[in-house]
Amino acid sequence: MLTIADGTYAETFELLDRELTLRAAVGATVVLDGSECDWPVISAQGGSLTLQGIEFRGRVGGVQADSGNLAMDRCTVSAPLGPAIFVRNCANAHIRECTITGASQGIVVDGSSGRIGDTTVENVAGDGIVIGFGADPQVAKCTISGCGERGIYIYQHARPTIESCDVSRTGHAGISVAQQSKPKIMTTAVHDVRGVGIDFGADCAGSVTKCRMENTAAPAIRIADGACPEVTAETTPSATVFGDDLEQLLSDLDNMVGLPNVKAEVRAVVDEIQVNEWRRGAGLAVGSVSHHLIFAGAPGTGKTTVARTYGKLLKKLGVLTSGQFREVSRRDLVGQYVGHTAEKTAVVFEETKGGVLFIDEAYTLSRQIGSGNDYGQEAIDTLVKLMEDHREEVAVIVAGYTGEMIDFLAANPGLASRFSKTIEFDNYTPQDLVLIIGRMVADGDYQLDEATERMLVDYFGSIAESPSYGNAREARRLFEAARKAQSQRLRLLGRMPDSTELRTLLAQDISAAATYLRSAYRGSQPPVA
Repeated sequence: MLTIADGTYAETFELLDRELTLRAAVGATVVLDGSECDWPVISAQGGSLTLQGIEFRGRVGGVQADSGNLAMDRCTVSAPLGPAIFVRNCANAHIRECTITGASQGIVVDGSSGRIGDTTVENVAGDGIVIGFGADPQVAKCTISGCGERGIYIYQHARPTIESCDVSRTGHAGISVAQQSKPKIMTTAVHDVRGVGIDFGADCAGSVTKCRMENTAAPAIRIADGACPEVTAETTPSATVFGDDLEQLLSDLDNMVGLPNVKAEVRAVVDEIQVNEWRRGAGLAVGSVSHHLIFAGAPGTGKTTVARTYGKLLKKLGVLTSGQFREVSRRDLVGQYVGHTAEKTAVVFEETKGGVLFIDEAYTLSRQIGSGNDYGQEAIDTLVKLMEDHREEVAVIVAGYTGEMIDFLAANPGLASRFSKTIEFDNYTPQDLVLIIGRMVADGDYQLDEATERMLVDYFGSIAESPSYGNAREARRLFEAARKAQSQRLRLLGRMPDSTELRTLLAQDISAAATYLRSAYRGSQPPVA
C-alpha cells in the first residue's frame, strides 16, 4: 500500500500480476498527471489494483485494468482522447463515488463483473458507459449527463443491471441495447435526450421496470422487430419540454468542437433578445430587432448544426412559436418560368412559419451573367419582401463562402439591411479535427491506437490549405478510409480477430487512409492497402 501526500505527480504506472493499493493521504489532494503520455496513467494486467481518493489526468486513457481485480473509490478521471476507465475480463471491478469528465468515453466494461455505484459521468465526447462482450455489472445510482453519443451503450451479449440511474443530455439515445444483449433496467430516469429514451435492437431482450421517460424523441422506448424485452409500469412521458431549457441549449452549443467566435456571437444575440424581452415585460420601449443572420465560411464548419440550435433558442425565448428547422437550396426556391419562383419561395416561407429557414449556398441565387432565363434574382427579390413582411414569424439564415456572400448581398439594395449580423465560421484547426474524429471513432465502437494522435495532427495540417478542404468532412473521410484499411488488414491475419483487434484502428490503418486520401487530392485514387 502506498499513501500519497498532497501534490501533483507526473507519474504513470504499469503493473503485471501485482497487488497494489494507492490512496491519497487524509485531507490531501493528489493528482497523477499522465496528460503528456501516449498510454494510460495506470495500467494493470492481472493482479489486484485498489485506488482511493486520487485524480487521474490522462490523454489517451486514465485507468485500465485487464484480467484482474479493480477497486476505485472517490477518484476523478479524465482522458480527452480515450476511455477514462477501461475494464476488461475482470471478475471483480468495483467503482464507487467516482467522477468521470472530459473523456472520449466514460467507463468501458468488457467481459467483466462487478459494480459501478454513485458515480457521475459527464461531458464526454462519446458514450458515457459502455458495457459489452458478455459483461454483467450492476450500475446503480449513477448520473450520466452531457454525452456526445449515448448515455449507456449495451452490446455483444451483455447482461448488466441498471438501477436508479439518471441519464440526460445525450446526443443520441439515452440507453441503447444491441447485439443480443439482455439488460435489466429498473427505476431509472431518462430525460432531455436527443434520441429515443431506451432503444432495443433486433434479437435483444431483458426488461424495463418503473422507468421514467421525459423529453425524448418518439417513441420513448423503441423496440426493433425481433426484440422481446419485458416493459412494465413505465411512466407516461411528460409533456414538459425540459430539452429546450435555455442554459442546456447554450451548453449544447458550447460542447461543439472549436468555433469560439461563433459561440460568442450566438450568445450575444441571445443576450440581446433576452434583455429585450425583459424590457418589454417591464413596459419599456423595445426597438425592432431582426432575427435574420448570415453564416459565412467554408463547408463543414458546423453552420447547419448551429442554425438548428439557434432555432431552438429562439423558441425558448418566445421569439418563434415552433423552432422548426427547414433547410433549402436554390432548387427549392427557383422556378422554371416567370412567376413560378415567387410562388415557390412564398410556399416555403408559409411552411416554415414559426421556425428557421436555412438557405445553404445562398450565393447561387445571385443573377448569373449571360443567363437570360435564370430566375435566381426573382427569388432574392421575393425573399427581401417576405423577410420584412414575416420578420416576426420566420428567422432566415443564409449561408455560404465569405466572398460569394458579399456578391449575394449586393444582388438587391435592401437585402443586406434585412440581416442583423454576419457570423464568420473559421476553419477547424488540426487539433479540432482530432477531437472530431475521436467522437466519430467512439460512436462507431472503435478505438484509436495510442500512436495515432501525432499522425492525425500531421495529416490534417497537411491538407488544410487544399482548395477542396472540407473541415469536419475530412475527419469523416479519414475515419471511413481507416475502417476500410483495417478491414483489409484483418482479412489477411488468417484467423478470426479478437474483440480488441476488431475495435482498434492502428497507426498503419491511419497511415494507409491518409496516403489514399492524399492521392485523391492529387487526382488519383489507388486502392487502400
